[in-house]
Amino acid sequence: MTLQLQLAQAADESLIAEFFQFSSGRWYSQRRYYTLPNGDTKEMVSLLTIRFLEQGDAELQQLARLHELSDLDAMSCGATVSWESQDSVSGRKESRGSTLFGARGKTLYRDRGFATSRPVIAQYHFPHPKTLHLRTEYNDSVFEEEFKLIGSNYRTRQTVISRAGEQVMIGQYLERRMG
Repeated sequence: MTLQLQLAQAADESLIAEFFQFSSGRWYSQRRYYTLPNGDTKEMVSLLTIRFLEQGDAELQQLARLHELSDLDAMSCGATVSWESQDSVSGRKESRGSTLFGARGKTLYRDRGFATSRPVIAQYHFPHPKTLHLRTEYNDSVFEEEFKLIGSNYRTRQTVISRAGEQVMIGQYLERRMG
């Protein structure tokens, strides 16, 4: 690996660590999903809890095992995200769960995907220090996500899901830090 590539990787790992550390805490998330091409919408609210994980954390080591990495301390940092969601119109409980993220180089390892309970990987980059882009591919689908930190109390997210080269869903989120 060249020195320039090593420096770029270190910069990305520093940015992802800062992003996860800043995101730690409890968040109130308002979401709207648009199903394409018909435009049906679904509105949700979620309570999110995000916890930063340092290199060597036992949860990151378990994630490395799931992904069959030989170096269990290969991930520079990570985060756990847990959620409780409900339909904002009917109030009906929709989902509850958690997921684990671990960063190594420009790859973000996850213990599960948006639409699968199997481990997945995403490629990430930062077009701006406060904006994280993810691209995840599995089951013939592509998930492109943007997370943007706004001040110290807000985040926006957008997810575009595509299948066979056609966009099938757009999710938009406004998240507010609680307490």
